[in-house]
Amino acid sequence: MKISVERGVLLKAVSQAQSVVERRNTIPILANVLIEAEGSDVTFRATDLDIEVVDKAPAQVERAGATTVAATTLHEIVRKLPDGALVTLTADAASGRLTVEAGRSNFSLATLPKEDFPVMASSEYASNFSVDAPKLRRLFDKSKFAISTEETRYYLNGVYMHVADGDDGRALRCVATDGHRLARIDSDLPEGAADMPGVIVPRKTVGELRKLLDDDDMKIAVSVSETKVRFATPEITLTSKVIDGTFPDYTRVIPVGNTRKMEVDASDFAKAVDRVATVSSERSRAVKLQLDEDRLILSVNAPDSGAAEEELAVAYGDERLEIGFNAKYLLEIASQVDRENAVFMFNSSGDPTLMREGNDQSAVYVVMPMRV
Repeated sequence: MKISVERGVLLKAVSQAQSVVERRNTIPILANVLIEAEGSDVTFRATDLDIEVVDKAPAQVERAGATTVAATTLHEIVRKLPDGALVTLTADAASGRLTVEAGRSNFSLATLPKEDFPVMASSEYASNFSVDAPKLRRLFDKSKFAISTEETRYYLNGVYMHVADGDDGRALRCVATDGHRLARIDSDLPEGAADMPGVIVPRKTVGELRKLLDDDDMKIAVSVSETKVRFATPEITLTSKVIDGTFPDYTRVIPVGNTRKMEVDASDFAKAVDRVATVSSERSRAVKLQLDEDRLILSVNAPDSGAAEEELAVAYGDERLEIGFNAKYLLEIASQVDRENAVFMFNSSGDPTLMREGNDQSAVYVVMPMRV
């Protein structure tokens, strides 16, 4: 195999591939990227057996062929080469080496046979549809902060993507929760998605998917089966196993009877929470909210390190309320708000609180209070 690729194109393809590769590998071939050259394209394939990413790039192919080489090493080499360089990759099966040449730089890397590389079995997808990149980005970006990191509740270690009844009819919905906070985000149901099985997309896949969604004009082809999910652009295909488990009935957690309404400027609120939380002890990070007519007092009292208090003007017309929250959770939820105002709906100091972005019903957040 012998190919020449522009350094920028090569770097983009290799960096997407190497990020899937696990750093600590017991199986040597899984540390490698499979390079296949044919026609006028070269593909880079990497996998950790749960996720597979295939990146296609244009290349001058002198000799078609395939080989595998250490993904992180190749990425580091390409990253350090000068901008605009033309990189030539030559694989020699006899010596088991891949030569990387650019200008006066020359590297010789050990390879492993391409036959050993595991290719993820393709499955029949029950549902195929396409979504605009910004819509998909919003669904996952706004929900991923609530993914649980507890390994024991593995079915919460991802984002539950499914079809649900939204306020404006059927919707494509993403939900994540860790038992302390919950995010539920809706988007219009794309054509062809109505029969989609609900799947839990793992945390690592959500992170990798983010790299596909940077181009606002891009259409993402989504394919879903009971066991796998695939996201594809013309250049990149990301295939992932889904979490084998049942996502809990999250609708029971979303409060419906919360009538005490507070409206506040989202960014002012987030900054004030951040400021008062500075003195709190890392472990509990509890912030107390005292609500009175059109006035909110945020306070933290940490006996070992000090106390802080800040007052904010808010729109609130109900009876007096005192409620405590984990500062980190409040900050994460407030930072999701794209609009100017955040609307909080309270019931009592012991009940879950609901938050929306202004009058937008398509994004709903729930946060559990804590005793302060």
